[in-house]
Amino acid sequence: MRIYGPNGTTLGTPSSAPRRSGGSSFALPEATTAPEARPLSAPKPTANIDALLAMQGIEDPVERRRRSVARGRGALDVLDELKMGLLSGSFDNATVARLRAAAADLKSSSGDPGLDAVLSEIELRVEVELAKAGQF
Repeated sequence: MRIYGPNGTTLGTPSSAPRRSGGSSFALPEATTAPEARPLSAPKPTANIDALLAMQGIEDPVERRRRSVARGRGALDVLDELKMGLLSGSFDNATVARLRAAAADLKSSSGDPGLDAVLSEIELRVEVELAKAGQF
């Protein structure tokens, strides 16, 4: 079978292809020995999974500070809700539960000493309000 042109398309007629005349033709050498048997090995991992997990655990200081500010604001918002509920005479147990959750979130460090001082004061106020409510 002959293939004329790229991708098996015929560029011209078979008679237009150059023909070679000669006595030699292509032949593979006779293989008298069997091919070598090589042991199979498992593919090597391209990266260590522990290193990838460690890279994911590294936190950007700006991102950590932003999260700490958001947690502090959330705790202040819940304190305001509690204050409004106490002033209106409607004590809500769901607000106290959210206040307890906010107190647990404030325990992590932000890496900024000034922000950590403010967050510890907010945490103290949350704990005082929880003690007043008898929920601490």
